Amino acid sequence: MEKVKSLVLIGTKLFVFSFLWTCVLVGAHQVEAKKVTALRIGKGEAKVNFLAGSVQVIPEGEKQWHPLKVKDALRGGDEVSTGPNARLELVLPDNSYVRFADHTHFKISQVNYAEESKPKNVRIHVVIGRTWANVSGAFRENSSFAMSCENAVAGVRGTIYRMNVNEDKSALVRVYDGTVSVTGGGKAIEPPKKIGPPEKIAGPKRIPGPTKVSMEEWTFIIKAMQQIVIRGDGTPEKPRDFTEAEDRDEWVDWNRLRDSQIRQQ
Repeated sequence: MEKVKSLVLIGTKLFVFSFLWTCVLVGAHQVEAKKVTALRIGKGEAKVNFLAGSVQVIPEGEKQWHPLKVKDALRGGDEVSTGPNARLELVLPDNSYVRFADHTHFKISQVNYAEESKPKNVRIHVVIGRTWANVSGAFRENSSFAMSCENAVAGVRGTIYRMNVNEDKSALVRVYDGTVSVTGGGKAIEPPKKIGPPEKIAGPKRIPGPTKVSMEEWTFIIKAMQQIVIRGDGTPEKPRDFTEAEDRDEWVDWNRLRDSQIRQQ
């Protein structure tokens, strides 16, 4: 009988210790999450809010790749490449979020938040890879947020959308909330011949900034739960609706989870 009581007592102590330790871990995780999301962000920069895996950056004016870290700042002219299984989340001064999947190569063309009373302008040029944008409603009518690739520019004001850019220069834009103006045309941008993890890029080159597109070529307004495919030659397919079922994958699920966590903050 005494042996049974001892075993029960030991089991109870172990349960209490496990419960308390779990609470400590959860509490520590929540504190760390608050540390990461409550960043001091300069008016002309994007801060690294989340990072997993290897991500490299060539700052404007430099020639060497450097490892990117949480809380680092990116500014106009900085060029970034994500490695295998990497994920990167940037937060802008107005609490807009932009995320990048693995094997993505992009350049911050512009982050302009000069004054509260003046227009905000954000430009990100994607050479290859997958992106996701959750743009704050703080963007006014005279402000703009745009992600571009070689054959198109997707500009928004207060919306959620994503862009995939493929090796054959084709692109997919899917909108989840709000509207996106997708415009194509103009001179093509020649991407680097080798895209991938920074360590595999011999003699890194600067990515030329996105060229101005001709508004006369084509423009489509894409609404929530609609998509447009831009072929590798720059011609667009007809926009169409898409379903949640065909859209589901681990990248989409992760971004939806991150967006949900942002709304709860």
